[in-house]
Amino acid sequence: MDENGSAAQGVAQGDPEYFSAILRPNRSLGPNGFLVLMIFFGGVSFITGIAFLMMGAWPVLGFFGLDVLLLYIAFRLNYRDGRAFETIDVRPDALTVQRVTARGRARSYDFNPYWVRVVTDTEPSGRVAVRLVSHGRSLAIASMLSDEERLEFADALRDALERLKSPGF
Repeated sequence: MDENGSAAQGVAQGDPEYFSAILRPNRSLGPNGFLVLMIFFGGVSFITGIAFLMMGAWPVLGFFGLDVLLLYIAFRLNYRDGRAFETIDVRPDALTVQRVTARGRARSYDFNPYWVRVVTDTEPSGRVAVRLVSHGRSLAIASMLSDEERLEFADALRDALERLKSPGF
C-alpha cells in the first residue's frame, strides 16, 4: 500500500478487536499534473493546428481541437470513476464489506468473522484475485488494487481474522 493513501488506508489498527481498511483506486496523476498535461497538450495542438491553418489545411485545426477535447473527457471520466471505494471492517460480531460506486450508491455485505475465509486465487492470466468465502457465498474484494497490494491486503485481513479467532481474544 502506498504512502499517499490511494490503495489502502488504516489497514490494521493497533487494537486487536478492530480491523478497518478503505480501498481506493490508484490515481497517479494529481490535479496539478492534469492541468500541466492539458496545457502542454493543448498548446502543442494549438501551435501545430495554426501551422496547418497557415498552410491552407484549415480542417486539421478542428481535429487537433477534437483531440484535446477527447483527452479531457477521458481524464474526467477516469477521475469520476476514481471516486469509488470499498471499506472492509472486522468486528467481533461481523465482517462488513461496503462498496460505494462512483455515483455514490452503496451496497453492504456481511459475513460472520468466525466462519469466513480469505482465499487468494491466481487466474490463468497471472492476475491475483482475493475472495471472501463463507457458507457457499463468495465475494471478490480488493479488485482495484495491484496484485502485490492484493496479496499484502489478504495477508493483513487473514492476520486480523486469526487474532479475532484466537483464544486470547
